[in-house]
Amino acid sequence: MFHVKKGIFVKLKHLAPSAALLAVGALTLSACGGASATGEDVSGEGDSGLAGTITGIGASSQKAAMDAWTADFVSANSGVTVNYSPDGSGAGREQFLGGNAQFAGSDAHLDEDEAEAAKEVCGPEGAFEFPVYVSPIAVAFNLEGVDSLNLSPETIAKIFKGEISNWNDEAIKADNPDAELPDLPITAVHRADDSGTTENFVEYLKEAAGDLWDAEVDGNFPKEYGGEAAQGTDGVVQTVSDTEGAIGYADASAVGSLGQAKVKVGEDFVELSPEAAAKVVDASPKVEGRSEGDLAFDLARDTTESGAYPIVLVSYHVVCSTYQDQNTVDLIKAWEKFVVSEEGQQSAAKSAGSAPLSPELRGQIETVIDSIKVAG
Repeated sequence: MFHVKKGIFVKLKHLAPSAALLAVGALTLSACGGASATGEDVSGEGDSGLAGTITGIGASSQKAAMDAWTADFVSANSGVTVNYSPDGSGAGREQFLGGNAQFAGSDAHLDEDEAEAAKEVCGPEGAFEFPVYVSPIAVAFNLEGVDSLNLSPETIAKIFKGEISNWNDEAIKADNPDAELPDLPITAVHRADDSGTTENFVEYLKEAAGDLWDAEVDGNFPKEYGGEAAQGTDGVVQTVSDTEGAIGYADASAVGSLGQAKVKVGEDFVELSPEAAAKVVDASPKVEGRSEGDLAFDLARDTTESGAYPIVLVSYHVVCSTYQDQNTVDLIKAWEKFVVSEEGQQSAAKSAGSAPLSPELRGQIETVIDSIKVAG
C-alpha cells in the first residue's frame, strides 16, 4: 500500500479497475535487473538503496516515454517498482486528487479548481507540476495517393466541425494547389475520452482559427461537431489507419506510417518535428497567478515564428508538495529527477520522438523537485 493524503492509506483493491490492474503486473516494470530502454543487460546493477513502489496514472501520450523512463530507472534502482496506467489525463488528475496515485501524468495543467483541490491531498502548498514531455500533436491522415498535405488552421477547424466533408473541397484545394485530391468523404476522428491531447488540439484551433472554432476549450471533444469517436490515442490511430479518407489527431510518437499534415504558420506550412515543437514552448510564458512550484505554460498557439509547429503537447507530471514519510519523498524526488535529467530526456527522445527539455527549464524543475518534503 502507499499513501498520499494525510492519514489515508489506499490499497490497490480500492483503486479504479484500470489502476487495479497494475497489481497483477499488466503495466508494471519491476526493478529486478534485466534490460534498460537501450537494450543493454543491466542484471546485477542498481543497488541505490531506494526501495518501494511508485504509482502513477495519466496521459496515454506519455506511454512510450514512460516505458523508457521506467526501464532505465528501475535498472538503476533494484528495490523500486514503478507502475504507470495510461488511462488518460483526466483520469490521472482525478485519481491523483483522490489520493489514489503518487503522481499524475497530464497533457493539460491543473485548472484553478483542481489546483485548489490539491491542497486537500498534498497540504497547504498543494501540488507541484512541471513539464516532462514535449511533443507535437500530429494531424494524421489516411489518403491513398496523397503523401503530403498542407492544412491551414481554418481548414482544420472546418474539417473537425464537419463543415468540410469531402477531400476535394475548395478550401483543401487552396491549401494544396498541386495535389490530386480524391472525391472521397472525410471521416474526422476524435477522442471519445477526456483527453489532454484533445484539450491541446482544440486550444490550438480556438486561438489559431479564431471565430471559426466557437466551442469552449475542454478535454472532451464537442459532441455537437459530430465525427467519429475513438478511445485513447491507440483508438484514434487505429481508426484512422483502418478507414480510407480518415483524419485524426494524436501524439506524433504514436501515428506510425500515417500521413502527417503540414500546418500553416504565418505564410509557411510547417512540418512537425521535436525541434519545431520546442520553439513554441520556448516562446511561451508561464501561467499567471500560480505558486513558485507550479511550472505550467500558457502556450503561444497563434505564433507566427518561422519554423514553429504550434499544435504541441506539453505533458506534465503532477506531484504533491508534501508526502507522509521520508521514503516516499526520496522515491518521488529520485524518480522525477531522473525523468527530467539529460539522460532521461534523451531516452524519451529516442523512444518517443519527444523534444528534450532545455537546460534552463531543467534547472527550474530540479529546484521545484528539491523542495518536496515530508508533511509536518
